[in-house]
Formats: sequence, C-alpha cells, structure tokens
Amino acid sequence: MTPRETIGYGLDALVIFRNLQSDPVIRSLMQFCHTDRTNLPAQIRFYSAMTAALYEKTDNLTDYIKTLVLEYEQVCIIRAGAGEEIPDAMKQCLNTELEFLERIAMLTPAQLQAEMVSIVPLPVWNVYKIDLKTAYAERIADIAKCGYGNFAKFHMFTVSRSGEIIPVEHPDPIKMDDMIGYERERHEAEENVIALLNGNYAMNVLLSGDAGTGKSATVKAIANTYADQGLRLIELNKDQLCFIPQIMDKLSKNPLKFILFIDDLTFSEDDPNFGTLKATLEGSIAARMKNTVIYATSNRRHIVKETFGDGSDKHENDTVQERISLSERFGITITYSKPQKKLYLEIVNSLAKQAGLIMDEDKLAMEAEQFALCKSGRSARAARQLVDKLLILQNTKKESI
Repeated sequence: MTPRETIGYGLDALVIFRNLQSDPVIRSLMQFCHTDRTNLPAQIRFYSAMTAALYEKTDNLTDYIKTLVLEYEQVCIIRAGAGEEIPDAMKQCLNTELEFLERIAMLTPAQLQAEMVSIVPLPVWNVYKIDLKTAYAERIADIAKCGYGNFAKFHMFTVSRSGEIIPVEHPDPIKMDDMIGYERERHEAEENVIALLNGNYAMNVLLSGDAGTGKSATVKAIANTYADQGLRLIELNKDQLCFIPQIMDKLSKNPLKFILFIDDLTFSEDDPNFGTLKATLEGSIAARMKNTVIYATSNRRHIVKETFGDGSDKHENDTVQERISLSERFGITITYSKPQKKLYLEIVNSLAKQAGLIMDEDKLAMEAEQFALCKSGRSARAARQLVDKLLILQNTKKESI
C-alpha cells in the first residue's frame, strides 16, 4: 500500500473524529489520496484545493490540524468535560486516531508531491514536529477554561429564532479596565461571576437604573475580561426567554461557565414572557445550575410597566405586588443612577485620554455640559458619544492641514 493510500484509508476509517471529513482541508486531502495516480489534472486540482483551504487560515498544516483536533466537539471530549468515564474501547480508538492525525499534521508538501509527476510548480506549506496526544491531554486537563466546539473558538453568542446558539465573531471588545466610575456597582457584578468561576453558588443579577449608565457594558466587559478563565456569554432578547430551558439543558454538562444575558428587559401588562422568566428565576431546577447565571438589565427597577390605574383591576394591589415580585426573584439587584457632575466629567476626561483626544480640560468640561443638555442629562453613554464626536472633529482637522 502506498503512503497516499494509507492516508486515504486512514481518513476513511475515522470514528471519534469522523466529522473532520467535512473540513475543506481534510476533504481535499481525501480526494487527492483517492485519485488515480495517472490522473494528474485531478491530483493537481485536489492538492491545490487543499492548500487554498489551508491558506484561508494559516500556512502551517501542523497548527491547522492541532486546532481542529483540540477544538473539535466529539464524544470523548464531551464525556471528559462532563467528568464522565470514557470506556476503554473509546480510549483505544481515540489514541489510535490521535496518532494518525499527528502524521497528517506533519505531512509535508514533498511527501504529497512524491505521489505525482507534476509539470507545474505547486504551492507549499509549513509543518513542525508535534506530540498531538500530549497536546490533547493538556487540553483535557484545562477543559474548564478552554471548552470545546464553538465554545472553544468564541466567547460571546446570540440565539437564533429557533433557539440555536450562534457565535458572535466580532464582539464588543470592552474590558473592565476600560471602564470609569461605578466601581462599587461593577465590583458587585464582577464578584458574583468570580464566585461562579470558582465553582461556588452564584446568584442571578438584575442591573437596573438610568439609561446610558453602563449596565450592559458592565456585563460585556466582565465576559471579555474572564473569557480566558472559562466564562462565556449568551445574549437573548425578551421574546427568546422560552428557549432558556433548552439552552440550560444543552449547557448542563458543559465544563465552562455561562452568563445568560437579557438586555433592556421590560414587560408590558399581559406579556406572556413574564411568567416564563419568573418560573426560570425561581421555579425551576435548571435555574440552580452551578455553571449558569442570568444577568438582566432594565431601565425600570421593577421591570414591568405599570400603566394601569383606571380601577379596572379589582385586586390592583395584588397585581402590583406580583409585578414587583419578579425583580425580587433576582438574588442581586444593582442600581445604576445618572452620574453627578463630578463623576460625569471624570468619565469624560478618562475617555478622552484613552482615545487620544487633545483638548483643554476646561473647554472639554464646557463641551461636556453642553452636550449633556442636548441629551437626556449626564450619563456614561453621553460621555462616550461626546468623546467620539470630538475625536472625529480633531482627526478631520488634522487631515485638512
């Protein structure tokens, strides 16, 4: 059997890593290996297709295969992440396939080109020596921070209309060190997540208060800051609350820790999602999972719009108490208020320095106060918008010189 046939049949025989056969690099390599040696045009086509697919990510085949293997969601890594025993037959199959994929990872262009008689120069790639079994063992040992599948590749996610978890490829990069003011509020939100990451009981959190004060930014900054410690964020909108049970079921055995993030949460009087969230927060076993917490933001302390008052409700007080009880079901409520002048100007000045904005401090303070008057008062959001606006003007003046 030729080396090419050995590679082709080995890829055909994959079990634990079988779905790697659909990867564009592996698929093209399989097609190359199963092409008759006398069919030079087909060989060149598949060799080049393999290289083109590789070049979309890197020029190093070893790095490519290593990433595929370590991030791939398969039965053994799922069991390991859940702390379950892996049967001996699966272990043997896993080790055999890791040894084989290690050979693929170190496959040189010269080895493939030796299987063909090309009349044109062909592209090449780089490789290096690797112990894939050791790398895999190290990943398993660190699985609670690295994860597997899409949760290894991304750290922020949204939810589709059908309830599927979708990765966010370019999330807001804000981190805790970037934020100014509201130290006490941010510390409380952060400490709860640290408890979660440490395997301790963490509570569901409601961040309520004035608009533009940094409630959502706090949650996203926490997710970014602790991503390398195994924290992931999944954002849902209010109409997707019905998917929380199935999402929690999917996450229940995952070794990572998750924030289910519901931004700008407000209910109308007869909103059917009201009962769903209420049951999730306190009435279900899933809400007590040790690897998941809910963080919600709302501009209303009690979440529900209280628009009635015409006497139509014979038990109006009971209704009010029912609505208030929803916010009380969050274990922690953190209130964000609009900043006073001193804090507002501190935020403006700090953001200006971060952005490289050059302006006299007194003039900047005057601009900040005028800008706040045009908005709905002072807020962290207004401070950010002002600095962005002034930075654009500053850069425009530089370009015109």
